Amino acid sequence: MRWCTVTLSVLIWSLPIGASAQLTLSNGWHTLEIGGSVSMFYNHRILKKGEDDSKKNRFALRDAQLQLKGRVKNLVAYELQVDVADMAFNQNDPENPGLMEANIRYTGLRHFYIKAGYGKTPYGRSSLVPFKETVYWQRAEFLRGSVYSRRDVGVSVGGSFLRQLIDFEFGVYTGMGELTLRGDNDASGNPEFVGRVQLAWPTRYRLRDVDENDTYLPMFALGINGRYFDKTQPTGASLPAGSNGEFGIKVVNGSKYLIAVDGAFQWHGASAQVEWHMGEARLSNPGDVLLQGLPDSVTGSRIKFGALICHVNYHIRRIRTTLSARYEHYNLNDLATGHNERLGASVQFNVPRLPLMLRAQYWHVLNEETTVDPLKWTDQLRIGAIYLFE
Repeated sequence: MRWCTVTLSVLIWSLPIGASAQLTLSNGWHTLEIGGSVSMFYNHRILKKGEDDSKKNRFALRDAQLQLKGRVKNLVAYELQVDVADMAFNQNDPENPGLMEANIRYTGLRHFYIKAGYGKTPYGRSSLVPFKETVYWQRAEFLRGSVYSRRDVGVSVGGSFLRQLIDFEFGVYTGMGELTLRGDNDASGNPEFVGRVQLAWPTRYRLRDVDENDTYLPMFALGINGRYFDKTQPTGASLPAGSNGEFGIKVVNGSKYLIAVDGAFQWHGASAQVEWHMGEARLSNPGDVLLQGLPDSVTGSRIKFGALICHVNYHIRRIRTTLSARYEHYNLNDLATGHNERLGASVQFNVPRLPLMLRAQYWHVLNEETTVDPLKWTDQLRIGAIYLFE
């Protein structure tokens, strides 16, 4: 009893009053960190003329997350992260799945680690940045998880060199994304190959969008990403229901590749990120709906898609406020007429002495590719709060 009292007292007094502090438990061999977050917002849309469905004007609980991160000496690390809100309502949202991470890493090698389990695939900087390290309520539309799988089950090898100036991770995954948790692969049985390399200068560059530390040296990072699968279905077989995603291109009956280049910069509170993505899908069925009814002589049974996303941010440390602007330009199918363009802006205030963030975001649609992704709205405002349990 006395030992428990002493231990509890040490834990309590080790937490900074009014500051963010993750709860850490350790027996000297095994260390466990417990954290999480709760976030909610109010959403309001300005509808197009003739539209009268305002169901998206609502309060919503975005996250109720619990995160467990542990390590056993320098040999094994593990992570389990769940979103209780999405698990409770069984929401099929690739950006906010119920199970977010469930993996184990062997870290006993000098420059390498081996990771197995379920979690984010190593593709695209914005996809890898944690939600709490951004200033937006949603990632850019192209990056949210309906064009490619942000999470999957598989095995990867990663590591770093030159004091983390070079980071890399390459993995083999089922290729079915979040649907992998249901069980089987598709009938082809083929995997997806995913990889990323990041170069940083003059020191390591963490996965965050905002320079809250007012970095005194200009910092740069360059990422190169790629992924490929061949999911051509055997005769008479078809892809599992829902695997093709919202736009029909997440998993296709055929082969698909995506490549991306991303860059990041920060200095004295200013930061910027840019990502360029280009992809192509070669479809095994000449009558695939993605080919827009055009003859094979025109399409070659393939479609192309891509995106350009740019962020600029400025953190005013004195008033704990971040201002940000985002531009999105994306095309979901080069055979369809038009393209998509959006402008976004966000303001975030970090409440003093509390792990609480107040965040407001605004979207405006500049252009719309109505054939692929018709919208009912032209503008959207989202205001809410995020409380971190750490």
